[in-house]
Amino acid sequence: MSHAENPQGKWLVLGAVCLAGMMMPLSFTAPGIAIPAISKSLGGSALALAWVVNGFILSFGSAVMAAGALADRFGRKLMFKYGIIAFGLLSLLQVFVPNLGSLIALRALQGIAAATAMAGGSASLAHAFDGKARTQAYSLLGTSFGVGLAAGPVWAGFVIEQFGWRGIFLTSAVLSVLVVLFGVPRMHESRDPDAKGVDVWGTITFTVMLLLLTLGIMQGPQQGWDSWPVLGLLIGAVVALAVFIQVERLHPRSMLDLSLFRNRRFLGAQALPLGTAFSFVVPLIILPMRFIGIEGYGPVKAGLLMVPLSAPMLFVPFLGALLTRWLASSTLCAIGFAISAVGLFWLATVAPGAPAGDFVLPLLLMGTGAGLPWGLMDDLAISVVAKERAGMATGFFATVRVAGESLSLAIVGAILVGLLQAGLNSRLGSDAPVVALGNALAAADLPQAHALYPLAGQGTWLQIYGGAVHDMTLALAVLTILSGAVAFLTLRRAPAHAAPAASRLAEANAGE
Repeated sequence: MSHAENPQGKWLVLGAVCLAGMMMPLSFTAPGIAIPAISKSLGGSALALAWVVNGFILSFGSAVMAAGALADRFGRKLMFKYGIIAFGLLSLLQVFVPNLGSLIALRALQGIAAATAMAGGSASLAHAFDGKARTQAYSLLGTSFGVGLAAGPVWAGFVIEQFGWRGIFLTSAVLSVLVVLFGVPRMHESRDPDAKGVDVWGTITFTVMLLLLTLGIMQGPQQGWDSWPVLGLLIGAVVALAVFIQVERLHPRSMLDLSLFRNRRFLGAQALPLGTAFSFVVPLIILPMRFIGIEGYGPVKAGLLMVPLSAPMLFVPFLGALLTRWLASSTLCAIGFAISAVGLFWLATVAPGAPAGDFVLPLLLMGTGAGLPWGLMDDLAISVVAKERAGMATGFFATVRVAGESLSLAIVGAILVGLLQAGLNSRLGSDAPVVALGNALAAADLPQAHALYPLAGQGTWLQIYGGAVHDMTLALAVLTILSGAVAFLTLRRAPAHAAPAASRLAEANAGE
């Protein structure tokens, strides 16, 4: 009897992947709490410190499709095991980094390891489960991410206050050991018998495209959007995208099946991670810096204030999967994004210096709303392909998800810096070092801002920062609504029970 037919084997696979899923969110949430402490310890500009987060996300998004192809060819368990081992070793090395450059480099490598582990683990679920059981399995995986997200900020704050910022990376190393010892031995191997190899040129051209685009967006406010370096980066990204598409058309076993873009439902599913990025992931990274640098809270209090945003991920994704019995997935996603948008509009009214309690309800709405599509989008994206190519589908969707988060952070960061520069020009005039001040305020570093321009007082900095953050949060709300509208319009004709049917149809077509 294969593991796919053995109920005990199925749940052991799920348990191993979910245990890893609890670990990965620490790589997103902890740096947001730790960046102020990292800045004091290792130094670095606000732009450089942003790469502590962006380096991990960018490398994850670039590698995950290739990791999915490798999982299909060499085995999902094998890639999961070595990905977890590499993730743990790189986490341990980060405990001892001597400078910011080394930390960023290790974070980038860690992103590749995380992509390898999660592509193998997630594809294992697609192989082990079918129909509604697969929807529930992916919802449980989403819930495991929620556990990590909910506990991550509080745990990171506690570790930083008690042991320093290096302790958060030691936590990831310890969790990796637990997954390897207790999870991996209970997994069963699976692979695609028709897999032929890795699409190397596709991986390279996609990575170049994503890197150039992210750099172009981040450098726009620094050098001017009409400057030749920025235009060169953006034009280079377009060229790399065109080359990537051509490579995928010609490759006999491309990492991206371009025919999927003819599937309206699959396209609609790709809008979902953009909505959750704008309504959940971006605030998850940006808000801790505000709480520590602007509001003056310690790491533990900042972590506790993030709980209303992250805690709904403990149960809302699984609740969303249960609600598909009565409501279409498209309707649930639209409702979720509408709730998140209300929370963002509310958050925009909370000015710097407001009581901590004023943040709780807006963040709770944002987290609750984002949790509904969070637990549905993996199955929506993967259910339209045959399970033998689950690694490709998993890799592509994870790429869209993480690349969307990386680009969303870059876009929102550029919006915030641009708004801050406009406010600085209006209040201080063109004689002030606007670019450097904008970077300092974007990182919520008031002491650096005062050192750069001692003529302005605390009240001035708070007014400029508050106005820019207000407008940025409104932009996030609008982007969330747009993402939800696109997803709803493209998915609305696919009711909740259609996902398993689509999966069976894809499998039948693959067998013809």
